Amino acid sequence: MFLLGLGAALLASVLFNVGVALQALDAREVPKDEGLRLSLLARLIRRRRWLLGFALGGLGFPLEVLAFADAPFVVVQPALAAGLVLLLFLGVRILGESVGRLEVFGVLAIIGGMTLLAWGAPNHTEAHRSPLVIALVVGTLTALTFVPFALRDSRFDGAAVAILGSALGFAAGNVATKLMSDDFNGDHLQSAIVWIVIAAATGIAAIISEMTALQRAAATTVVPVSFAVQTFLPIILEPLFLKERWATVDYYGIPLASGMVLLFIGTLAVSRTAAVARLVAAGDA
Repeated sequence: MFLLGLGAALLASVLFNVGVALQALDAREVPKDEGLRLSLLARLIRRRRWLLGFALGGLGFPLEVLAFADAPFVVVQPALAAGLVLLLFLGVRILGESVGRLEVFGVLAIIGGMTLLAWGAPNHTEAHRSPLVIALVVGTLTALTFVPFALRDSRFDGAAVAILGSALGFAAGNVATKLMSDDFNGDHLQSAIVWIVIAAATGIAAIISEMTALQRAAATTVVPVSFAVQTFLPIILEPLFLKERWATVDYYGIPLASGMVLLFIGTLAVSRTAAVARLVAAGDA
């Protein structure tokens, strides 16, 4: 079941990133005055290729749910970033960028990190914390997701706020998806529906904030920050909303911790390369 969950996470990551690449092929410039507005999405959904890429991302969602159901959160969450390797390949082929030492190092770090995670992961025996604690964690992330909209047209309305709002929104969506997966498996349908609504709302807000950030800052700045925060912040917060049997990790958790560090470094290295950053920027904007 662990291998099934890990495989589902990797396949979901592939679908997410191929979707981005397809969107990039048909990307157009969007007026800056539509930033942080729903009209931005209204303009995008008229494009068939953008919709096809969006649909592929949608196909990855049930695989993500399956992955959270069958493998530990601490493994599935970073595995969703492994598709950056494929995105790098597509970016090089589509944009004609060259592959240098930084890109090779990033790919090797991601592969090595995933190997160490699979080796040292704890047993999949997670349990939820108290409803109050979970509501506090998810509620805080959700509230922070909408901060850029509250600050729109103020003197604090800048690229940094949009970047962090987007990353926090995607992080909130990933946490909500994990909780939804557990509640579906536990036949807690009402709670699962609540998590679906939260994941959808934070996801839409995150997309709008990310596209706005890409209008205001270089993709090589937006993409690595967004990927790093949305991938690893939920892992840092995991002890607050999940009970994990850390005593079951191998070799005192050294392989697990080393894998996390390698994945973090590899994610930053690959996502900040010109090929990946430009491809993600084109796909989202």
